Amino acid sequence: MGATGLAADPQEYRRRLAEQDDEQIDAWAEEMMRDLSVRAGVRRVVSGFLGAARLDERSFERVFAAGGGAIATLGRTGRAELMVPAVALHHLVAGIRRETPDGRARLIDYLVDNFHEIVFV
Repeated sequence: MGATGLAADPQEYRRRLAEQDDEQIDAWAEEMMRDLSVRAGVRRVVSGFLGAARLDERSFERVFAAGGGAIATLGRTGRAELMVPAVALHHLVAGIRRETPDGRARLIDYLVDNFHEIVFV
């Protein structure tokens, strides 16, 4: 076992994730978003998800709404950075699956991108 107890490195972690069913991937992505938002802030989750899921801000809005997020709760910080309520982050998981043909792969990318965060959560 590696430092995280899940895998020795991100490549092994990716291989192990590929063996999991969709429900498990979704649950782990939602848990990562929740835990990371508590530790590092919602902005960190939003920016990380934008990158890992290869979304621009407009696509992020569509994904959020497609997952059941209330579009009226989507907003901007004082620096004009995209923001959603912490309790609504889980909508991104269902939304990425509905809006993209490779949602599973994008969720796995998100989890692997946060591999080093697992030791903290």
